[in-house]
Amino acid sequence: MAEKVIMAEKDIRRAVVRIAHEIVERNKSCGNLVFVGVRTRGAPLARRIIEAIDTLNNEKPPIGILDISLYRDDLPYLDPKPGIPPTHIPTDITGKCVILVDDVLYTGRSTRAAMDALIDLGRPQSIQLAVLVDRGHRELPIRADYVGKNIPTSRDEMVQVRLRETDGRDEVAIVKSAGEQEFIGKQ
Repeated sequence: MAEKVIMAEKDIRRAVVRIAHEIVERNKSCGNLVFVGVRTRGAPLARRIIEAIDTLNNEKPPIGILDISLYRDDLPYLDPKPGIPPTHIPTDITGKCVILVDDVLYTGRSTRAAMDALIDLGRPQSIQLAVLVDRGHRELPIRADYVGKNIPTSRDEMVQVRLRETDGRDEVAIVKSAGEQEFIGKQ
């Protein structure tokens, strides 16, 4: 598989800081915000955004981790997982503005699954979506409120976000894949 790195560590850092600025500007105060990172790479991205907001405004909104495994519409096609990591939301989201954070927005199906999971946990006032990469190819009417980088891709490419917390390094790469099966999991 051919691979091309399109975002290095400094690019990711710059994108996270820009997203933090946009969130602060749009929401004015962080008092009603709750950040929820989609497991696996959305959670560390949410933490990074909160760190940038704390540097800007001296505010640290609560953060949770959301596991969407049981909400995915491709669950019957995936290999069984040995155990499902728990969702952890430290506060009630009812009446709050939830900033849902994920690494890649592709078809919109993972975002829909995340919204379904959030609604099962409470009734947020609103949900805003922040993603590091929007690669296009939407199958559902979903768009991100905050985007680190728009990266046009073809369907035979895969976007891999690698973060220090999960992968030991920060970078985003486009990988040419051999087949459609490799895309399951990046929706």
